[in-house]
Amino acid sequence: MHQIEVSVVLPAKNEAKNLSSLLGEIVHSVTPEHAEIIVVDDGSDDDTSTLIATLAGGFPLMLRVITHPRSCGQSTSVYHGVLAAQGKWIVTLDADGQNDPADIPKLIETAKQVNSPHFCVIGYRQKRKDTRWKRVQSKVANRIRQYVLDDDTPDTGCGLKLLPRRTFLLLPYFDHMHRYIPALTKRLGGNIVCVPVNHRARHEGQSNYNAWNRGWAGIVDMLGVRWLMYRNKLDSINEIFTHEK
Repeated sequence: MHQIEVSVVLPAKNEAKNLSSLLGEIVHSVTPEHAEIIVVDDGSDDDTSTLIATLAGGFPLMLRVITHPRSCGQSTSVYHGVLAAQGKWIVTLDADGQNDPADIPKLIETAKQVNSPHFCVIGYRQKRKDTRWKRVQSKVANRIRQYVLDDDTPDTGCGLKLLPRRTFLLLPYFDHMHRYIPALTKRLGGNIVCVPVNHRARHEGQSNYNAWNRGWAGIVDMLGVRWLMYRNKLDSINEIFTHEK
């Protein structure tokens, strides 16, 4: 049996119309015998679960599904996916099809060059296909976040990320924590590497976020993350001496 190297964690809520083509793209972006896909169905009331069950029979790599009876949010979905993952590296991306799976190999190759036990390779979306209003919101939020958290990324909201599973499991879990993975990784002393990635328009469905649930919750969470970073006392160990008789 081949060892799983990469676990692609895909949080999905009412994305049945996007999942079929997206899963096919993911298959072509990873080495099947060394990868798995974990779809976390976050309380969907469309045909997400039925679709995945239909695909699973002839799928060319390991496909697993975690189902939330009711919606728990994206961070909880990612967290449960990572807990179930078998790969040493976690790749996350949004299930709406706007993140391009063709960029996954670029993240993997970048990760291979990082000389640090803890790190996060995060996408930097180029030529975003969102509405002008959404781009303005994101631009303002990213500038504020960079100023407050100094998280070494201009686009922390990009869903396409890669980090070691062991790094993720050391991060404090809370609702909306997926937006602060670079800052929380940096809190561990980890490296943050930004990689330019493609961004696509959403063709089906609608976003689960709006200005209200991004804005107000973001301010509260950002201040909480800043407090965590300020209170961090993590330091390195220079030497461990063991005396044996």
